[in-house]
Amino acid sequence: MSTRPNVVWVSFEDCSPRFGCYGDPVARTPNLDRLAAEGGLWTKAFTTAPVCAPSRSAVITGMHPVTLGTHHMRTNVGPHHGGKGIPRYEAVIPHYVRCFTEYLRAAGYFCTNRNKTDYQFIPPITAWDLPGGHWRDRPDPDQPFFSVFNLDDTHETRGWPGFFDDNDIDVDRIEVPPYFPDTPKVRESLARVYAAIEHCDGLLGDLLEELEEDGLTDSTAVFVWTDHGPLPRGKRWPYDSGIHSPLIVRWPGMIEPGTVSDDLVSTMDLGPTVLSICGVEVPRHLHGHPFLGPEAHGGRDYVFVSRDRYDEMYDMVRASRDQRFKYIRHYDPAKPYMTWNSFRNNHPIMQEMWRLYAAGGLEGPPARAMADRRPAEELYDTEADPHEIENLAGNPAYREVLERHRTALEHWQRDVGDLGMVPEDMMVAQMWPGGVQPVTDAPKFIVLGAEHHGTEASPEGGTFKGPVVLQMQCSTQGASIGYTFEGEPLPDPPADLDAQFSAVLGHNPQGGEPPRRLLYHEPLRLPVGETHIRAFAHRIGYQRSAESVATFLVE
Repeated sequence: MSTRPNVVWVSFEDCSPRFGCYGDPVARTPNLDRLAAEGGLWTKAFTTAPVCAPSRSAVITGMHPVTLGTHHMRTNVGPHHGGKGIPRYEAVIPHYVRCFTEYLRAAGYFCTNRNKTDYQFIPPITAWDLPGGHWRDRPDPDQPFFSVFNLDDTHETRGWPGFFDDNDIDVDRIEVPPYFPDTPKVRESLARVYAAIEHCDGLLGDLLEELEEDGLTDSTAVFVWTDHGPLPRGKRWPYDSGIHSPLIVRWPGMIEPGTVSDDLVSTMDLGPTVLSICGVEVPRHLHGHPFLGPEAHGGRDYVFVSRDRYDEMYDMVRASRDQRFKYIRHYDPAKPYMTWNSFRNNHPIMQEMWRLYAAGGLEGPPARAMADRRPAEELYDTEADPHEIENLAGNPAYREVLERHRTALEHWQRDVGDLGMVPEDMMVAQMWPGGVQPVTDAPKFIVLGAEHHGTEASPEGGTFKGPVVLQMQCSTQGASIGYTFEGEPLPDPPADLDAQFSAVLGHNPQGGEPPRRLLYHEPLRLPVGETHIRAFAHRIGYQRSAESVATFLVE
């Protein structure tokens, strides 16, 4: 049996830490509270972006979205997409960046994801052993695993009518944030949010029970996190209500029960942390840093956040946060805070704010949240002002803090090569020349042995005198290679990018589960006799290659 830890991730989609273990008196979260009591809780974990796809692209790669070109939400929808302007596209990320799960697979881990991806690109089949799978699906029960479960019933939409309407949350006990009007409709929406969290807490409990049934509790590290917050002036905004992530980790024997850490952590650190605790070297180019394991860094000085185009609305906002202060820079302060967004405007709280705004019935913080102009800069003392209401950017007493954050933000933008400075159409033209998605070259087979010194095999294979080692190589820079010794050929990817992007919700356009492929990461020693092999290559953002199919007879 492996001595390396198993790892389970449970993401609560669109979920601020309205949990009992975070001190919320309304929350009913017994499983989350138990997990925190048996492990550790981080009070200052933050996401890299306040919306799904950019944030999740950072989690799966350990890199900032503004470096990857995944910062616009989403790459397959938006203004002019599919017309004469910007095509629907997958982000072509730097050639040296992988889904970090490939490092785990190469180290012997069985990796599954159920179900959401939403990375701004179609994840290569090589990213997972089984998309939609479970640790119970691994063929060898002793193989260490990394299994992800995405609980989507805390999504923003669950605060809308039609979801959790019959809840028994006491609306009178709910604390309405000061930037919302305190009306029955707002309280009812917040009650649905609490009910959704309670529901997903039960799903977490089911997963913990399955670990217990399988005798895996003591050998498995369980992480709970989110991609961003769920509410207006939270989701899509770099205020703490949009980027403050719950972070709970139970790792028996390695984290003292009841630990509370105030270290500053980014959700971009999650992947490198998993690599660290699993004994896999963390690549030095990653922006994320482990907060557990032998390579733990002990907390950040700053976390950085980006806001760019979200659906129809273009914007550019950058933010930095340290242990106490939040700095926000608006690149277009002439814009109103609430530019038009058709999806967001379905939210009942948003509808209530628009109703009162039109009637002239907003005042105080809710009115400022709907202001028709923004300040160029915002600065908040999050200890004294956790809802970020009083802007200190113009206060002389905080000049040193303001200057420090200005400098830190600008240095970070230079260091990571902030692609928000490049118009989206120009960025896409470089990724997809002429608006056409590049295609990954098919892999080649190379035979090495006593009588074969790097001979490129014919496309069909051939007969060779053993012993023989088989290499595979793709001439597309940054491509990963997957292969199998058996099974059906891979179905062709759908020509329609919308169908391809159904993968962001874990849907396979061909129906059923995608066929499993092994990850090529070292030469293969072919046994005596006949070996049939299928292989393909895939660079992220490119179309997957055609399959190379060959049969090798070793004598």
